[in-house]
Amino acid sequence: MADKKQQAAELLRQFKGDNFIFGLDCFNQLGKQAASFGKRVSLVTVGMEENWAQPIHQATRHALDSAAIELAGDPIPGAAPNSPKDDVFRIAQALSEQQPEVVICVGGGSNIDATKAAVTYLTLGDKYPEFNNYFGMGQVSKMLDQTNRRLLPMVAVQLASGSGAHLTKYSNITDMQTMQKLLIIDEAVVPPKALFDYKATVSMSRAFTMDGGLDGVSHCLEVYMGIPADQSQKVKPVSLLGIDLIVNNLKAACRDPQNLGAREAIGLGTDLGGYAIMIGGTNGAHLTSFSLVDLLPHGRACALMNPYYTVFFAPAIENRLRDIGTIYKNAGYTDAVLDSLRGRDLGLAVAEAMLELSKDIGFPTTLDEVTGFTDTHIERALAAAKNPKLESKLKNMPVPLTAQTVDDYMGPILAAAKTGDFGRIKNMS
Repeated sequence: MADKKQQAAELLRQFKGDNFIFGLDCFNQLGKQAASFGKRVSLVTVGMEENWAQPIHQATRHALDSAAIELAGDPIPGAAPNSPKDDVFRIAQALSEQQPEVVICVGGGSNIDATKAAVTYLTLGDKYPEFNNYFGMGQVSKMLDQTNRRLLPMVAVQLASGSGAHLTKYSNITDMQTMQKLLIIDEAVVPPKALFDYKATVSMSRAFTMDGGLDGVSHCLEVYMGIPADQSQKVKPVSLLGIDLIVNNLKAACRDPQNLGAREAIGLGTDLGGYAIMIGGTNGAHLTSFSLVDLLPHGRACALMNPYYTVFFAPAIENRLRDIGTIYKNAGYTDAVLDSLRGRDLGLAVAEAMLELSKDIGFPTTLDEVTGFTDTHIERALAAAKNPKLESKLKNMPVPLTAQTVDDYMGPILAAAKTGDFGRIKNMS
């Protein structure tokens, strides 16, 4: 395992260079990172009144004080789970009042995503007040070019293994009135500096640990399954190593939250997931997860859906599925002879292995197990899949769909996920 961790660290250094500080006991380097941008800082942080977060707040203040950095105002409370749009506006307003030289965001993926969007809206909101215009691919960069403006520099301090938000061009924001999540995809919102002390993740609950770890698997899995052939060799070592580190350490981290070896492995694995989604894009499971925000955390929704999409994709990605299935087999989650299986049968074997991992850690495997789930959620997911602003997820599928084919093929996938009946899934001929 030590060799795999070293390989992961080398890949992450290739990816981000000196702009990303990661590992165990590296939090004290935050001040140096922030000082490279300025001495007047706005701090957007989570857990202001929570006991678990007090050591993080103390470490943050110590790191900033040691670098002679002053706060531009009181710490700004971070965003709620799923990055509600109203929190984006609230944070942007607070930043406008404080007028910092640099923004430090401390939290999990939701807070980092919301702060990315808030910094963007702070910069562009006077010219482009309609927030829906920011969603989709490359819209922020277009607005910045048209106004000749730049975003405030941001240092993203990750506390939770999962989303990779501190490393990526994605900002997932939820309209809490419609309960639909939409996505900003833009290189401009990548935090120029990031820090992740994997030791901080010991505060994650068992459920959060599962959700985050399997979110990381989803990133690696979906990118590797859907990446065009001419880019597959670039993402293959990143995705497969990320899946390997998480699958082989998730149960240990759930069983013992203080297991720093397992926490480090999952942190590295989920960060490789962040690397993967900067090479390629996620697809089916992520698309569906955006319509389940009232029921499930993002990572849990993705992990629940991925086995069902795997069966649908299988005939198009046999060799990649064998790579993925071998990891689950070596971890003890299947005894299938993968080399002898083809097409849908191979997909079924790998999907069953994914479900065995979920069962092993006490994770749901069907939508019917989720409190509050109804067929309305399936209708919402199918409608969202036809939204042009989410079209990239359809195109990223190894079996691409269009708005016209969503009902015929995604509908049966969601029906299968409802009850666990893989027989409902239709493969394209």
